[in-house]
Amino acid sequence: MPLVDMPLEQLKQYQGRNPRPADFDAYWERALEELASVETQLELIPSAFQTPQAECFELYFTGVRGARIHAKYLRPRAVSTPQPAVLQFHGYTGDSGEWQDKLAYVSLGFSVLALDCRGQGGLSEDTGGVKGNTHNGHIIRGLDDHPDNLLFRHIYLDTVRLAQIALELPGVDPERVYAMGGSQGGALTIACAALEPRIKKAATTYPFLCDYKRVWEMDLDKDAYHELNLYFRKFDPLHEREDEVFEKLGYIDLQHLASRIQGEVLFFTGLMDTICPPSTQFAAYNKITAPKQLVVYPDFGHEYLPGGGDRTMQFLLGE
Repeated sequence: MPLVDMPLEQLKQYQGRNPRPADFDAYWERALEELASVETQLELIPSAFQTPQAECFELYFTGVRGARIHAKYLRPRAVSTPQPAVLQFHGYTGDSGEWQDKLAYVSLGFSVLALDCRGQGGLSEDTGGVKGNTHNGHIIRGLDDHPDNLLFRHIYLDTVRLAQIALELPGVDPERVYAMGGSQGGALTIACAALEPRIKKAATTYPFLCDYKRVWEMDLDKDAYHELNLYFRKFDPLHEREDEVFEKLGYIDLQHLASRIQGEVLFFTGLMDTICPPSTQFAAYNKITAPKQLVVYPDFGHEYLPGGGDRTMQFLLGE
């Protein structure tokens, strides 16, 4: 079959190209300390959308740097024992989706919390200069500032705060809080499970935000990764700061967080993916030391993966 990247056996050994900053662990411990200092200010507003089976709420909390973050929250109406919860993360520039597409999990007794990433297509704020929608450019946001001001740092921390909220919700079994998503959502699933070790299961599909230097070396800094190309063209056309740039991006490179995951991981990838190249995904997968399952689609790229949703549901149900 044709290849867009390395052969599968090489992918299974690949350890990534993007450098890991020497103070990476201290960086994330400092970030978590900042998050811990922020008062959650949880707000639940009943949604206009309701069903006989599900109570639905607009959930708001305060993230780092004062941003008000929004998520859709659905819970079963008639539950007498603690039930599982699943956190859902969306693709780049998207939003938390419609209420109705979460009801399958609610029908199985799950609470569902679906995040709107700050400043993207939903209701969460990006307070980095303006409130409201800033939509894209998030990989390079803060790249010319202190690493603590990288926007994806803040977004990763939002996933942690959402998980912390879920763990404390009435009716939720804290031993059964899970995370799932694809593309950016797959990346945020990894970030959440890495930075909040109480996440017991994580289902990630072709995760974004991994091994930036490999993307650039493959000349695939386009589509979702177009910002890398744009940054160099606009702000470093001679690549005089190339090493510095990739070093700083290393702080928000999911391959370097993956080893912190303690919960079980289900990982989907397509070998024809030219949006998030397979090698970048394997850079993260190969560093996961927790129990993990790999599902490979040889002929598929960054697209619908037949059977993936069913398999994810069975994984989260424990079947």
